[in-house]
Amino acid sequence: MIKLRKLQKKDAPLMLEWMHDVDIQKCFKKNMLNISLFEAQDFCENSNIIPPQKSGESLHFAIVNEEDEYLGTVSLKDVDLENLSAEYAIATRKIAHGKGVGSTATALVLEKAFNDLGLHRVYLNVLSNNIPAIRLYEKSGFKFEGEFREHIRQDGEYLNWKWYGILANEFNDLKKQKNYK
Repeated sequence: MIKLRKLQKKDAPLMLEWMHDVDIQKCFKKNMLNISLFEAQDFCENSNIIPPQKSGESLHFAIVNEEDEYLGTVSLKDVDLENLSAEYAIATRKIAHGKGVGSTATALVLEKAFNDLGLHRVYLNVLSNNIPAIRLYEKSGFKFEGEFREHIRQDGEYLNWKWYGILANEFNDLKKQKNYK
């Protein structure tokens, strides 16, 4: 069983697994290969899961299994309280890939976004060559909204930057179709 909880200092060494994994880092715009254990611990200790009081705050959740082992982080970043929107982000350790962890964590964080926080829209961006992530997002109900052509330069090659979004009513309709709890 997958659940979300507050990030804890003990999660930092396992967080560094995906941050320092060259293959995983190719999927992100921000390079985290040089993040130190201290920086990861500081991030964990200062991450918030309390509903934001002002726009611009972010919520970061640990994705854990039934043994409370850290599998990844899922976030609602830059919550906009005026427009009721937030940016979604997820990163998981390789041990969690291909096991439904990302889908479950996405459904859990969208439940929080729409039904606990009362957001109207959640959006994300993804590199056009990150096909597994795009499959996850589309399976989770995100709709393709547009693409910035040749927006990100990676390893001397320009990549497109795709944008996806999901609305509260779309998520709730999807929940009914999939019979989510």
